[in-house]
Amino acid sequence: MEEQFERTSLLYGKENIDKLKNKHVAIFGVGGVGGYVVESLIRSGIGHISIFDNDVVSITNINRQIIALYSTIGQYKVDVLKKRILDINPNCVVRAYKMFVDENNINDIDFSQFDYVVDAIDTVKSKIAIIKKCHDENIKILSSMGAGNKNNPMGFIISDINQTEYDPLAKAIRQKLRKINIKHLKVCYSKETPLKIINNDNNNNKKIVPGSNAFVPSSCGLLIAKTVFFDLMEE
Repeated sequence: MEEQFERTSLLYGKENIDKLKNKHVAIFGVGGVGGYVVESLIRSGIGHISIFDNDVVSITNINRQIIALYSTIGQYKVDVLKKRILDINPNCVVRAYKMFVDENNINDIDFSQFDYVVDAIDTVKSKIAIIKKCHDENIKILSSMGAGNKNNPMGFIISDINQTEYDPLAKAIRQKLRKINIKHLKVCYSKETPLKIINNDNNNNKKIVPGSNAFVPSSCGLLIAKTVFFDLMEE
């Protein structure tokens, strides 16, 4: 399996790639953003990974999620992704959890096993629960902000939550964190003003679903993966 990471080793050195084999990363939410985080980290040599998501693949995921195919519709995302991970690197230790993580079950998860946590979900309460847990246990975390209704894949940057602007999700998270005295959080966000969705007259859902495309969530996910990769190598 050494040959698998040979090209990466040429850039960063075999000792760094060997280091990543012992690192354990947890990704919460493996959809449009999280799926690409996992894909890139596995191809980069991360040896232990835990994935959390209780959703199943739907036909509306096909436009942007790397695990979404007609052949995977109806399957649990973590099951599809685990199979893909092991097909990329059979030596990777994969733990897949079909669960929606929130403040009610966050303490059921042993966060001490993680070297890094990626929050790639879009529910504010759940994000806050994960962020607070990592803060309390001093575990590195990178949180994805809004990727919906965005058009520019080059607009994403890594920043502190206090530096974010033009991002409704980041604003909500920032306000919640202030209330629990968490002053800093590494995030991936875009300054791009969200686009207004087009009313197609057939959207009668009670919940307003954000628009999406193939190139924005993937770009956000790849930037997050790159950041995690270098953060872990520098430890």
